[in-house]
Amino acid sequence: MADKYLKTADAEWFRQRVTGVMICVLAAFAVLLVRLMYLQVIRGDEYHLLSLNNRIRLQSIDPPRGLIYDRNGHVLVENRPSFDVDITLKDAGKVEETVKKVAQHLAVPYEELLQKLTTSKGISAYRPILLKQDIGRNALASIEAHKYDLPGISVNVKLRRHYLNVQDAAHLIGYLSEISPDELAGKKYPGRRRGDFIGKFGAEKAYENYLRGTRGGRQVEVNANGQVVRILKTVAAKPGHNIYLTIDQALQEKAESLLRGVAGAAVAMEPDSGRILALASSPSFDQNYFAIGMSHDQWDTLISNPFRPMENKAIQGEYPPGSTYKIITAMAGLEEGVIDENTEVFCPGHYRFGNRIYRCWKKGGHGQVEILKAITESCDVYFYKVGELLGVDRLAWYAKAGGLGFPTGINLDKEAKGLIPTADWKKRRTGVPWQRGETLSVAIGQGFNLATPLQMVGMTAAIANGGTRYKPIIMAAIKTTDGRLLHQSQPQVIGKVPISEPTLGLLKTGLWAVVNSDHGTARGSRLADIEMSGKTGTSQVISRKKDDSRPEEERPAHLRPHAWFVAYAPSGAPKIAVAVLIEHGEHGSSAAAPVARELIKTYLRKSLAADQVAKDADNGREGING
Repeated sequence: MADKYLKTADAEWFRQRVTGVMICVLAAFAVLLVRLMYLQVIRGDEYHLLSLNNRIRLQSIDPPRGLIYDRNGHVLVENRPSFDVDITLKDAGKVEETVKKVAQHLAVPYEELLQKLTTSKGISAYRPILLKQDIGRNALASIEAHKYDLPGISVNVKLRRHYLNVQDAAHLIGYLSEISPDELAGKKYPGRRRGDFIGKFGAEKAYENYLRGTRGGRQVEVNANGQVVRILKTVAAKPGHNIYLTIDQALQEKAESLLRGVAGAAVAMEPDSGRILALASSPSFDQNYFAIGMSHDQWDTLISNPFRPMENKAIQGEYPPGSTYKIITAMAGLEEGVIDENTEVFCPGHYRFGNRIYRCWKKGGHGQVEILKAITESCDVYFYKVGELLGVDRLAWYAKAGGLGFPTGINLDKEAKGLIPTADWKKRRTGVPWQRGETLSVAIGQGFNLATPLQMVGMTAAIANGGTRYKPIIMAAIKTTDGRLLHQSQPQVIGKVPISEPTLGLLKTGLWAVVNSDHGTARGSRLADIEMSGKTGTSQVISRKKDDSRPEEERPAHLRPHAWFVAYAPSGAPKIAVAVLIEHGEHGSSAAAPVARELIKTYLRKSLAADQVAKDADNGREGING
């Protein structure tokens, strides 16, 4: 009986133990089942994406940026291959150790690379971060040889902007720079990403949307180190369109070389279309510094330069136009009838108005002067008298009708508008009424007058073509990479100069005599085979009255007058108009006119030679046909 009881007890104990074990096993399976359901059902999509990211990646392909050419098809800006080093944090393992190794291969300070990671916080761990751009071949070879010791490190080939003619047309072409956080946050640059380079200045900025292209991408398979082992799918990037500028490369290079070593600007324009043939500002800068990345020291050097290389003096520099403004004064006087071609004024070398003496540039005076002699020899006294008869408001009306005092509308950033004063303007600006004596200074291009070289070439071109003002154009055409024409610029009339044929004839005769007469102020710049018409100008930066009585050559350089010259040629059938401004160049006849002379000679002799070739070809065809 006792044995039977013991057997029953043992069986019960065993059954309890088995039941307990089964409960534990079932509980464990239940936990596993719940966990699997959580991972597979609730968070299945998330973990599936993570697994794919560990193996499959999407890589962006930047589009080739469109090229920039001159009007004759010469390449001005192209793209070159650049080797950039990136790090993907997800694949980099011990990030700091990896970065230290990369720094040694690149021969750059470890702290410099670490700073790149610090400034890139918030970027996805799967997205590459640029550590160093445009590495050399030695660094590239070193990284490739040790790539298996550098997890998460990749070397990518990107196209970098390359400006072929260093410093030539820098202010017109512009440059690229990395997009800023504010620009990314705005709506002006859709589809751009952090690290993208965009046009920040000049034509690069003006035609950004044409030049940019469309981003592509590819799907790749990577290994445990994040290195690509297979390309699964590719969507090619679409290259940007090519831009053809209106400038002539040879003329642009000539302008840059003539301005080298001085501060100033030169602009050349087609009188009958407004197309810009050359636009140079000096000193210039190397746009390639912006394309490859500029150090703080390099940037500080640029912006601290007292000659302001980052300023486009052709469109942003505002200067008193000096005696070039006498074209406006002469036109206003003749059109308003306060003078005619026979009106004479005696010039003893000064002009008395009230209790003040206004001096002529020629101390001994010009004697009896009529309008043609006044223009030819730039007699200040004559134009003092015309200004007194006209008054400031009538002068201002003609100046504005000639395109002064407001932006020309050229498709470049931050164009200055200059200043043409009126009596009302001064009252609003200073609270002081206009003084009649101030008009005398305005009449010779001094006083409150300010103009840009671009405005002055536009005014000169209008006189050359008979009175039509054209909007300045810098873009000739836009084409696809396979040469299909998308857009071609057309001349755009923006105004008419209020000038009659008799007045126009007198002005043109006077401007011709400035260069070609024995007494003209620019007679030293005449050309033997090309007739040029123009007007010299010297604009004071301080008052002649009392601020500094020293001769100009004895003054400090920064107090010497600016030198101007505006011109067009050939005089009878103008093909080019030019404005040249040399800061503190003292005399338009000696500093600015020779620059304009060389520009006109360079362009027209080339143009005449091309015309002769075409003419000879036509004659040859006629001979064959005959």
